[in-house]
Amino acid sequence: MTDEISTKTRFRVGGMDCASCGAKVQNAVSRLAGVDAVEISVTAGTMSVTHRGDVPVSAIDHTVKWLGYTVALADQPLKAAQAGHHDHDPDHDHGTPETAVWWKSQKVVLTALCGLALVLAYIVGRIVPDIGHWAFLAAMAVGLVPIVRRAVAAALTGMPFTIETLMSIAAIGAVFIGATEEAATVVLLFLVGEMLEGLAASRARASIQGLANLVPKTALVETDGVTSEVAASALRVGMTILVRPGDRIPADGEIIDGDSAIDEAPVTGESIPKRKGIGEAVFAGTINTDAVLRVRVTAAAEDNTIARVVKLVEEAQESKAPTERFIDQFSRVYTPAVLVVGALVAVVPPLLFGADWSEWIYKGLAVLLIGCPCALVISTPAAIAAGLAVGARRGLLLKGGAVLEGLRKITLVALDKTGTLTEGKPVVTDIVAFDRSERDVLSLAAALETGSSHPLAVAILNRAKIDNAPVPPAAAAKAVPGKGVSGTVGGKTVFLASADAAGETVALSPDQFAQITRLNDQGKTVSVLLVDGALAGLLAMRDEPRADAKAGLRALTDAGIRTVMLTGDNSRTAAAIGESLGVEVRAGLLPEDKQRIVRDLQSSGEVVAKIGDGINDAPALAAADIGIAMGGGTDVALETADAAILHGRVADIANMVGLSKKVMRNIGQNITIALGLKAVFLVTTIAGITGLWPAILADTGATVIVTLNALRLLNVKFPSEGRSRREIGEASEWWS
Repeated sequence: MTDEISTKTRFRVGGMDCASCGAKVQNAVSRLAGVDAVEISVTAGTMSVTHRGDVPVSAIDHTVKWLGYTVALADQPLKAAQAGHHDHDPDHDHGTPETAVWWKSQKVVLTALCGLALVLAYIVGRIVPDIGHWAFLAAMAVGLVPIVRRAVAAALTGMPFTIETLMSIAAIGAVFIGATEEAATVVLLFLVGEMLEGLAASRARASIQGLANLVPKTALVETDGVTSEVAASALRVGMTILVRPGDRIPADGEIIDGDSAIDEAPVTGESIPKRKGIGEAVFAGTINTDAVLRVRVTAAAEDNTIARVVKLVEEAQESKAPTERFIDQFSRVYTPAVLVVGALVAVVPPLLFGADWSEWIYKGLAVLLIGCPCALVISTPAAIAAGLAVGARRGLLLKGGAVLEGLRKITLVALDKTGTLTEGKPVVTDIVAFDRSERDVLSLAAALETGSSHPLAVAILNRAKIDNAPVPPAAAAKAVPGKGVSGTVGGKTVFLASADAAGETVALSPDQFAQITRLNDQGKTVSVLLVDGALAGLLAMRDEPRADAKAGLRALTDAGIRTVMLTGDNSRTAAAIGESLGVEVRAGLLPEDKQRIVRDLQSSGEVVAKIGDGINDAPALAAADIGIAMGGGTDVALETADAAILHGRVADIANMVGLSKKVMRNIGQNITIALGLKAVFLVTTIAGITGLWPAILADTGATVIVTLNALRLLNVKFPSEGRSRREIGEASEWWS
């Protein structure tokens, strides 16, 4: 028999509102023939099935629906739940915030019916006391029958110990000891708790769906000068789209005509629009503010930046953090243990000490409700999902909870120079003129470089554009191999040369030579302008640090994290950049050298995060405890790294670490709340102070509280948002 290749298929599951739901679906689908692994994200409502051969979708569909949920392939919409399948409404669970109508969901309807039945039972009991017991029994049945059905379905698919099982035993047991009214109330409270869980879960999903909804539904496609409106989902690579002022850009693309300020705040959180022109990339969901643009589409709808972010976040939510995996394993032992403890509480005092059977059975049933593990199990994934979502909305992609959890342990950050700490492209930093104006020096140099795509030529032309310097036409412009470029401008012979080549043509004075040396010592490349054989001026260029690099590094230092620059650039340039940023420098490194240094640092006890472009730094990124790719949009090498900073902000490294600490602190709070409430109600129940209905609050109430506490993370603001560079450096206060 030949080995079959494993493939992964993603589904959307409607109705998973808590960790118990996810565990039931995961367990049942895992038991299907040919299925190797099942990964569930409750908060995203997704399931990834790794299988050998063709596992029929119908088999998965049947299994999931038997448990009471709806299911569809990830690229297909969910259909409404069939009558009697489950008290969940997929439109509520997975609809967008604009279309979801929460009060129409079957979960809300069932809760309302149970509540109405309980009120009617109370009225009947007051009017005809003799049938009050049966009225409350009927009211309880309205809510309990669906719960029992789900408990049976879970048991038949290999999960006998679920919250529905505990709930069913407690409610039915209460009837047998005559506490029917209280049992009916407990069932209603349980349904109210589930309803609130559903509302909280839908808000978590909406945080990611809100990102997807940034992309407009339609686009203006231009074909042979004729513009027509089409669905944005129909856009294909190579199409030309027209984007009017005020419109959202419907696809990733490259500007082919026009110049406008692009508001990227909805995607990146940047408050200041970026001016972009011909040849520059734009991303779906950003806003064109002030001029008409023609954009060539570079990615289809399913591959644009936002679609990739949504997909990566949903996949990341399916990857469990170490804490979450521990809680899952703990709950598998914990739930059966609760049943044992409940049974012991019910039978030991009457058997050994002659206590009242009815009283202690009642307490045992209450213990079952107190011990429901939902709040504990959801405490970690809810916070992890919120953290992943808030990071994604700000261009911080993390491949799973393990990465998010691990970031807080980082003790050293190793950064690449070019494109990470610096912008990745040279700019003109200094213009020195001799016997003429700096503007003339810039104009003559730009005239020679017109039409060139060399990075230094682009730097000179950009500076001329910024300074509004005139660029006269050049005649007979040509490259002089290894020396520079020459031509005729305004009847004068002009030569833009390297310092060495210029020294071969004219004699440099000691002062001029000293100026060139000083600029070189600052890591700058110096070009010398000669006009008719005489020295006219100098232009110095360097790949400058990112605007927030110094403050971003200081934020890491303030948090007690060491920083080091690992670069393949020459020592002089690297040292100059390192000195200006206040970072330790190791220069002249090959890719394998960077990897070796990362491993040496790890062996000395450091927990290392490596930041780089994700391509040249691939070996070091792979070797680091956490590899983070720094880049923009679709150019980020996510395949190598564990995480990515899409928008190239050095301050976002500190933001990632800060987010990790906040998430883990939130998880600690959630676990404390979940276990603390259970401990309090356990003591009060054994002491006879509280009974069944307060006991259910210990579970459903705690579940709602921890979920809402986790969702507070969605409102986290990073220190760099809308603040000065100085304030970015004070991020340590945010982490404390």
